[in-house]
Amino acid sequence: MASKKVFLTFPQRLIKDPVLYDLAQRFDVKTNIRGASVTDEIALVALQIDGAADCIALALAHLAEQGVHVESLEG
Repeated sequence: MASKKVFLTFPQRLIKDPVLYDLAQRFDVKTNIRGASVTDEIALVALQIDGAADCIALALAHLAEQGVHVESLEG
């Protein structure tokens, strides 16, 4: 099992959507919110995501495709 820490910036249009819940259901990963700041305009989330390395890669690619800015918090 792999683990990755990322910083996510959600656009306004996705703030009220269950994006992380859907991610866990669709890609067989576990998400752990390590910190977050949410306003009506933007959401910033520090996230740890665990699972098989290929599932994590697919999940992060899916987030990017939806317009979420994904930044690695690891080397």
